[in-house]
Amino acid sequence: MSALARSRVVAPPGWSRWLVPPAALSIHLAIGQAYAWSVFKPPLESSLQLSGTASALPFQLAIVMLGLSAAFGGTLVERNGPRWAMGVSTVCFSAGFLIAALGAATGQYWLIVLGYGFVGGIGLGIGYISPVSTLIKWFPDRPGMATGIAIMGFGGGALIASPWSTQLLASLGRDASGLARTFLVMGLAYAVFMTVGVLLVRVPADDRMPSARPAAGTPADRAPVTTARVSARRALRTPQFWCLWVVLCTNVTAGIGILEKAAPMISDFFARTAAPVSASAAAGFVGMLSLANMLGRIVWSSASDLLGRKNVYRLYLGAGALLYLLIALAGDASKPLFIGCAMVILSFYGGGFATAPAYLKDLFGTYQVGAIHGRLLTAWSTAGVLGPLIVNAVADDAGAAGHSGPDLYTTSFFIMIGLLVVGFAANELVRPVHPRHHEPPAPAGQSAPGDRPATAPGAARPKGAEQ
Repeated sequence: MSALARSRVVAPPGWSRWLVPPAALSIHLAIGQAYAWSVFKPPLESSLQLSGTASALPFQLAIVMLGLSAAFGGTLVERNGPRWAMGVSTVCFSAGFLIAALGAATGQYWLIVLGYGFVGGIGLGIGYISPVSTLIKWFPDRPGMATGIAIMGFGGGALIASPWSTQLLASLGRDASGLARTFLVMGLAYAVFMTVGVLLVRVPADDRMPSARPAAGTPADRAPVTTARVSARRALRTPQFWCLWVVLCTNVTAGIGILEKAAPMISDFFARTAAPVSASAAAGFVGMLSLANMLGRIVWSSASDLLGRKNVYRLYLGAGALLYLLIALAGDASKPLFIGCAMVILSFYGGGFATAPAYLKDLFGTYQVGAIHGRLLTAWSTAGVLGPLIVNAVADDAGAAGHSGPDLYTTSFFIMIGLLVVGFAANELVRPVHPRHHEPPAPAGQSAPGDRPATAPGAARPKGAEQ
């Protein structure tokens, strides 16, 4: 384990900080496979005689464990450093596939749930937050862009995993044996791919820490930016944290409500028109939404470095509410309008995830930003239940009442508008964190745990390093 310690991964002189985003991306592209779980549902249901609800359980448990492990493991990630966190994520995520392979081979469904859902879900959560604080420390001048590059991988992982999984199942078989071999191949391949990131990642030494220089001409109305230090424990006591929790929860709820039901939604929406949407076209719509989700993570988070975090969340929430209103009012009058609005909403969904770490850094500093981010991700777990519940419950009730077409979703769209307005108001309430929540400065010549990496053994301690 000493090879994974923070002190062993301090960057040597001349190390390029641009090698760190690819290291983070290797983790996020792998764990982003979770969004492609639906590929495994049909063979699971047919080979193990499962219902649709049962076949969704491994994915649902994985998302729950993502939020819980990120919340409870965030402090460990800060203390032990990114290589340790990426190593834990690699072991858990890959082991989850291997345990699931054993479950499929022996017909023991509970092993698939345990492996992919519980063990693999821990890998998801630790892996998701593993590079956050390191990227922010390497890129204090462009934290939104840096975290956006990595978190983009989580949104885009399914674009790789979905066709790859489909091809593996076609080659190895869609029965229990083929499913087991597919899980085995993916587990081993992801272990190798993620290990590249584990070996590549580095933390900056204190005397080589890049400095943040405000960009010329930046707008005055930005999110408050601090150089103070706020611990994860103290952050939970601030109204700023809970305002951001509401902001993230409402933005994710609005996006995931469309994403979870995308294919049946577009089919239902235009079922009464002269040109209904085919199954293949609906699948193409899902792919377009995934692309928008991925691109939004890098485009909007990079834009937040110029516009300010508060302003870009005004865009996510305010424009998102207007787009939902436009869809609700237009009904089935225009497919391009529906598709365009849905794609922009999904780009805001992805952008909200990618911008959150930089927003936290602006408010609470870099001291324990990874741990704070982990706790904030409980908003994702909540929204992951809330969004699909709203859309599906409303559609089921409307269908039982004899409605069809856009009428199945109009009420849920107006609920989403209301939630986005609540999120917009919460964002407006964000103010600088009161100094009573700040940690005292670290003693001269010392680095506080989670704030700066330990100096490599045998290296001279830098004089006058920023504390």
